[in-house]
Amino acid sequence: MRYTDVAIVGGGLAGATAAAMLGRAGIAACLIDPHVTYPPELRCEKLAGDQLELLRRTGLAEQTLRAATLDDEVWEARFGMVVAKKPSDQHGVMYDTLVNAVRAQIPPSVEIIHGKAYAVATGSDRQRITLANDETISARLIVLSNGLNIGLRQMLGMERRIISACHSITLGFDIAPIGRHSFEFPALTYWPGRPGARMAYLSIFPIGEKMRANLMVYRDMTDPWLREFRQAPESALMALMPGLHRMLGDFRVGDPIRIRPADLCVTEGHLQPGVVLAGDAFSTSCPAAGTGTTKVFTDVERLCNVHIPAWLSTDGMDVDKIRQFYEDPAKIDCETRSLAKAYHLRSLSIDRGLASRAGRWGRFAVRVAQGFRYAVGKRIPATAAPPEQRAIGGQAHRGRLA
Repeated sequence: MRYTDVAIVGGGLAGATAAAMLGRAGIAACLIDPHVTYPPELRCEKLAGDQLELLRRTGLAEQTLRAATLDDEVWEARFGMVVAKKPSDQHGVMYDTLVNAVRAQIPPSVEIIHGKAYAVATGSDRQRITLANDETISARLIVLSNGLNIGLRQMLGMERRIISACHSITLGFDIAPIGRHSFEFPALTYWPGRPGARMAYLSIFPIGEKMRANLMVYRDMTDPWLREFRQAPESALMALMPGLHRMLGDFRVGDPIRIRPADLCVTEGHLQPGVVLAGDAFSTSCPAAGTGTTKVFTDVERLCNVHIPAWLSTDGMDVDKIRQFYEDPAKIDCETRSLAKAYHLRSLSIDRGLASRAGRWGRFAVRVAQGFRYAVGKRIPATAAPPEQRAIGGQAHRGRLA
């Protein structure tokens, strides 16, 4: 039997980040995951906004962002015309690249076990994990970060409750101009012109030398439109967004086209001694709302910077300790905002009621105003700005981070 303080089950973004943070803090930990190298998967493909600040709190930002591509500026468009050009901190990165960049920062003190957790037994003192090869691991705490894999949770009497089935669908694919070296825009967000399109938006952004596209739609997986998109993606995009050709010109969509439906789910019966759930293992989010990575980084940052060090400083691992994480104000706020944004964006995108129509036009007006302010600001000579603003502006760059 192997002994450790913290056993992390699942080596995706949540598990890998937790392993790196705990190892750097000198906490005895092991990571259990069957993949030596994390495989390609359609999940988070860019980091931006509060996700970058949360990533910095993990201490892993500098090396992780070297694997990403900063676009610097994003154009927003609707009805075939540019609504706004705004500064952007989007960092494009494929999910497997992101996870493997985090894994590369796990210190040697953390044992990585390439295997599958087959069974778990928990209590208020020590926990036991049995691997598929019959090896066993004894730990003070188990962090379940194995995403949508519900087998171990069901073994512990936890149940997954679906709040909104197939809440949204993400389509991910490469896109390239025909007859030109590049598109005119550095990055593009194209908003739908009508609720009948049943889409949230199309986002096009650079990853390395390629342009990546994420199309967020609200449909059922049995919708014939998905099959039609696979068969003729260029025609399907043009039919969905009639003015898009003005922005893209002639273009082609590359293979493979990946399609991922997302259910909104929560885990019930999660409050148990000796085990804590992180990321999608606790609750899922809508990819269109862009809050999944925020939830992951919030969970792991609170666990590894606050709760786990405090829990390990005293004996036992009872329910009262575990409850502190689930009642953490930062976690609760993040969960609440994520769920609210998922429903708000869906309603704003596809509802035909007066309130939703007013919301769409209000958003359109706000983005026009933002674009106007940014355009005016860019026209002001750099010498007219205060010295500190000129210094900050001089650091801006575009392209792959070195």
